[in-house]
Amino acid sequence: MTRKTVALSLDLEIYEQYQKYCEENHMILSRKVEALMKKELDEQNGK
Repeated sequence: MTRKTVALSLDLEIYEQYQKYCEENHMILSRKVEALMKKELDEQNGK
């Protein structure tokens, strides 16, 4: 799988809270965002 680096504009407070959540739960924030995107696409496509 090819990776793409992207820049996002996010609410600072939400970003910091989610980053902390990911760190506390040993998750990589970018992989979590990717999983959320995939889930939404799968739901849209009826998977």
